[in-house]
Amino acid sequence: MFTLTRSQSKQVIGGVSILLGLFFFFVIAPNVSSGNSGKPPVIYIDSQTGNVLENFDPRKIPLTNNDQTPFNPSEGKSIKDATDERNAGLQQIQAQQQQQTKGSGLEGRPRPDSKVKATFVSLARNRELYDLLGAIRHVEDRFNRKFNYDWVFLNDEPFTDEFKRVTSSIVSGTAKYGLVPKEHWSYPSWIDQERAAKTRDEMKKASIIYGDSESYRHMCRFESGFFYKHPLMEEYEWYWRVEPGIKIHCDLDYDLFRYMEQNKKVYGFTISLHEYEKTVPTLWKHTKDFIKLHPEHIAENNFMKFISDDNGETFNMCHFWSNFEVASLKFLRSKAYSDYFDYLDQQGGFFYERWGDAPIHSIAVSLFLSKDKIHYFEDVGYNHGPYTQCPLNDDFRANHKCDCKPDIDFTFRGYSCGRQYYDAMGLEKPKEWINYQ
Repeated sequence: MFTLTRSQSKQVIGGVSILLGLFFFFVIAPNVSSGNSGKPPVIYIDSQTGNVLENFDPRKIPLTNNDQTPFNPSEGKSIKDATDERNAGLQQIQAQQQQQTKGSGLEGRPRPDSKVKATFVSLARNRELYDLLGAIRHVEDRFNRKFNYDWVFLNDEPFTDEFKRVTSSIVSGTAKYGLVPKEHWSYPSWIDQERAAKTRDEMKKASIIYGDSESYRHMCRFESGFFYKHPLMEEYEWYWRVEPGIKIHCDLDYDLFRYMEQNKKVYGFTISLHEYEKTVPTLWKHTKDFIKLHPEHIAENNFMKFISDDNGETFNMCHFWSNFEVASLKFLRSKAYSDYFDYLDQQGGFFYERWGDAPIHSIAVSLFLSKDKIHYFEDVGYNHGPYTQCPLNDDFRANHKCDCKPDIDFTFRGYSCGRQYYDAMGLEKPKEWINYQ
C-alpha cells in the first residue's frame, strides 16, 4: 500500500481529466454530430450569396484566392497572417461594393487595393484639437481605415506634444506635422496695413462674419496660394482637405483619389453655395482684368455658366465650398493657377476686402479647366456647420449606412448653387430632388 503526496494527486487528477476529454471528443462527439442526439441538423448559408452550403464542415480551414493551401502549423506561418487578413478584407469590400453599386451607375469605381500619391491635409490650431479629432474619426471610420492614406497637419504655430501624440494615434496612415512659414502668414510688403485695419473696422460695424479678423485673412491667403507649396506636400499629387468639426455621413467603400485619377477629374466637391457679396466686391473686376491679360489660360468648354449668369459680365457668387476638396495638386501648381493667384495677391483683396479661398479656387477651376474635369461627390454625405449634403436615394443611404437626414440636404435649397451646377453641367437632377427643395 502506498500514499500520494498532494502534488502527485493533482497530477493524477489532471491526467484522468485529459483522458476523459479525449474520449468525449473522439468517441461521443462524432456520434452526436451524426444525428444520434435527436436534434435537427445545422444548416450553413453563404452570407454573400444566400445559398445553402452542402457538406460544409466549419472545422476545416476555408481556402481563399490568395492562399490555395490549408494552413500548416509546421510551416511556421501565423494563422492570422496580416497579408492574408488584408486580402480577405479587400475581397469582402470589393464584393460588398459590387453588390451595393449594381445598377446604380457606380460600378466603374476602382478597387481599394491600389493607392495614388495622395494625402489628407488639415490646417488647425492646437486649441482645435478635439474638434479636429471628431472630424478625423469620421474620415477614418467611413473611408481611410480601408485605404491608409497619410495625413498632413499644418499650423502657423508649433504643434504641442499632446496634439501630435493624440492625432498620430488615430490616423491610419503616416501623420506629418508642419509649421507654416512666416512669409505665408503675414502681410506682404505691398499691403497698406492702415488701410487693411480700416477695412476690418468697417466690416465689423457691418456685422460681416470674420470681417474684423486678421487671422482669417491670413488663412484665406494661405489656403489660396501657399498650402500646396509646403515641403510636406511636395511628394503628393492629390489632397483631401479636412477641417475641424466636419462629419462624413456615409460609408465610402471606394478610393476617391483613385476615382479622380482614373476618370481624369481634377477637382471634386460636395457643397456649393453663394458667396457673401460684400466680402468680394472687386474680385470679379480683377478676374476680368486677368482674363484680358492671359486669355491663353481660359479653357475651351469651361464652366463659366456656373459662376456667371451673363457670360462673364458679372459674378453670380456661386462657388464650391472649399472646406471639402478632393483635388489635384498639379492643377494648383500649374502656370494658369499660379499666374492667377499672383495677380490677385498683388491687388490686395485678401486684406482690403475679405476674399476667401473658396471663390478663388472655384473661379480658377471654372475658367481654367474643361467642365468635365469637375466632379460632384453626391455620395459622401457631408456636414460642415449649418450645411449638410445627404444622398437623396433611400436605397443608397441604406446600402452605405448613411446616418444623415435627407430632409436637411442643402443641395437644392435656398442659398445653395446645386441647381446652377446641374443646369450648367447639363446633368439631369436626381429624381428625388423635387421633394427636397
